[in-house]
Amino acid sequence: MRVTQSMLSNNMIRNISNSYERLAKLQEQITTQKKFSKPSDDPVAAMMGMNYRTSLNQVEQYSRNISEATSWVETTDSALGEAISVLQRMRELTVQASNGTYESNQRGSVNEEIEQLKQHLIDIGDTQLGGKYIFNGYDTNKRPSDTIVQSTDSIKPGYTDLTEGSDKNVGAPSYGNDEIKIEVFDGITIPINTSGRDTFGTALKTGGTIDKLMTSLKGADEADITNRLAELDETINDFLKEQAKVGAKQNRVDLMTDRLGQQEVFAQKILSSNEDVDMEKVILDFTTQESIHTAALSVGAKVIQPSLIDFLR
Repeated sequence: MRVTQSMLSNNMIRNISNSYERLAKLQEQITTQKKFSKPSDDPVAAMMGMNYRTSLNQVEQYSRNISEATSWVETTDSALGEAISVLQRMRELTVQASNGTYESNQRGSVNEEIEQLKQHLIDIGDTQLGGKYIFNGYDTNKRPSDTIVQSTDSIKPGYTDLTEGSDKNVGAPSYGNDEIKIEVFDGITIPINTSGRDTFGTALKTGGTIDKLMTSLKGADEADITNRLAELDETINDFLKEQAKVGAKQNRVDLMTDRLGQQEVFAQKILSSNEDVDMEKVILDFTTQESIHTAALSVGAKVIQPSLIDFLR
């Protein structure tokens, strides 16, 4: 086969063009640090990358969910701890008031402090997190103390005096009993709230432990006041049990946090292995291709240079 000058020139141009293309691809990989820039470069890797990225996005969403769960549980634990301190202070005052040396005016002062402590307990029951009332079940946008359940089960808006014998309507805040769950992993949910009805609702209900205590203090009956101690202890124990449940939830949330952290690292590692380039290898390949390209240009210049005029000389 006769090889012409044009064949050599075309072949050289094609090879140099391919060399430029390889250089451009390696330069793009170094710049983007990705193995491919469009799906057509590697369809299989691109499809796998979509699946890996979806998994990573899910893990990141679950991590945000677990952060919210952590906030709920920690806020609940803090509120219950404060409520227990209030109830324990009520117990201390009850022990003092049961002393036979206390006069009626002194018991009246104790009763006034207990009224303030009761109001503080109601305020704790209205605890918010991010604008949501955490002890009101699904009704997180409604303040529990804004809804008063009367002894006749009627409901009226606004807070009223809960003390028996008051000229105002006697009632107690209404708390929700719904269980709020949040998904922290595929198919795994964790309850994050505490029933306000089983804690604050029981303590503050009309005719409940605190109302009976305040009535006993008004009556100045030492034996009756002493009998309230057992009921207060039971109420405190109820709060302690709920706080223990919150602690168990916190432990589970911590375990899920660790698991999600591991899953996120694993998902990022797989995604990186599928899409990210080995920078050392790519730089080495680029340097090698650059040397090859320079050599090709040098050889090509020598191949094309001779012509008929050069021989006629």
